[in-house]
Amino acid sequence: MPHAFRAVVFDLDGLMLNTEELYDDVGGELLRRRGHVFTPQLKDAMMGRPGRVALGVLVEQLGLTDGVETLYDESTAIFHGILDDRLAMMPGLAELLDALEAADLPKGIATSSGRAFVERVLGRFQLAPRFRCILTCEDVTEGKPHPEVYLKASQRLGFSPAEVLVLEDSHHGCCAAAAAGTFAVAVPGDHSRRHDFSRASLVIDSLADPRLYEVLGLRR
Repeated sequence: MPHAFRAVVFDLDGLMLNTEELYDDVGGELLRRRGHVFTPQLKDAMMGRPGRVALGVLVEQLGLTDGVETLYDESTAIFHGILDDRLAMMPGLAELLDALEAADLPKGIATSSGRAFVERVLGRFQLAPRFRCILTCEDVTEGKPHPEVYLKASQRLGFSPAEVLVLEDSHHGCCAAAAAGTFAVAVPGDHSRRHDFSRASLVIDSLADPRLYEVLGLRR
């Protein structure tokens, strides 16, 4: 039966846009230049975390001599070099946004990415005006899996966490959403099917999954 959700909050990377796929190429090139391989285990340890925290994982686990800021600047340059040709919305996103708007359910974004990046990628599809609030890593003290970003998103939207459904594609993100007291829905992609989603209240196949529409009481 549908729940009485009053708002929906989206993660961004790998959930709304295919940026996790692009990060694979960025991480691979960043480490290739240093004689290392970007393994699935490294990606899992980094996914869902703020950028500099994620790069700190590389420094620590691989013993890299370059600092986080150097890696951050270099990875940003690599990413921007492929962004224009390859950025795309994830399947089902456009239709889901239309359905939420038809039902007058407010929407937010809570991401571990930085604001300048978020504004750039959302701007490619004119998505930002469709969301009541957009929170980035610059709006919180603690990154995912800490619940801070989802607690703040619920507050900005004007509802209790229990009234908010969160869409996430990573283990760290689902842990953050669950810890905040929201209804965490996991949407694994090819980049995250290995993750532990036991903290999620529901696991679905994509943003077009009929179970998501059912739980939100939306018309398709």
